[in-house]
Amino acid sequence: MGKRQTDIDTVSFAKNLGTFTPSLATMPCPCGDRTFCGDLDIRISADGTWYYNATPINRPEMVQLFASMLKLDEEGRHWLVTPTEIGRIEVEDAPFTVVDVHVSGDAQDQVLSFSTNVEDVVCVAPETPIIMDTSPVTGQLTPYAMIGEGLKAKIGRSVYYELVELGQTADVKGTKMFGLWSSGAFFPLGPIDSADA
Repeated sequence: MGKRQTDIDTVSFAKNLGTFTPSLATMPCPCGDRTFCGDLDIRISADGTWYYNATPINRPEMVQLFASMLKLDEEGRHWLVTPTEIGRIEVEDAPFTVVDVHVSGDAQDQVLSFSTNVEDVVCVAPETPIIMDTSPVTGQLTPYAMIGEGLKAKIGRSVYYELVELGQTADVKGTKMFGLWSSGAFFPLGPIDSADA
């Protein structure tokens, strides 16, 4: 059976990463000896779908490969970084999405672990917290999981509803907040009067 039109050969694409023509994109954080490839025609949509040349990348293993190369610079730009090349990609919102949550323990002894759309598992802890941040797409406060190296995974609605069921209240700097306990730390989602908003 032949490949679907939306499939892209992973090895071929990776080998050709350096053939992209640099645009006017500014240089990222130090490239070392890597070849600067400018803007790549790769986009991650707001729902976490990866696109190459406006075509969805349907192979999970390919998405996982590129996800493992993803870096964030100090200006909030996303880059694919290989040992020899570096190029910038477009990310509409967060590069990853949280697709499931695992819960162990309860109350202040609770530990939350998130599974992402690229099959990473991240434990919610002070170094990888849950945060509320403004979505660049909607302009509204949105829950995200920090998964390391400054990268974020957007928490989808169904998972967020599960988290709300686990929520508790705590006093944070004199304000009663609604949020979640994990790994011995409290992660506020919002003031108690807006927790259900």
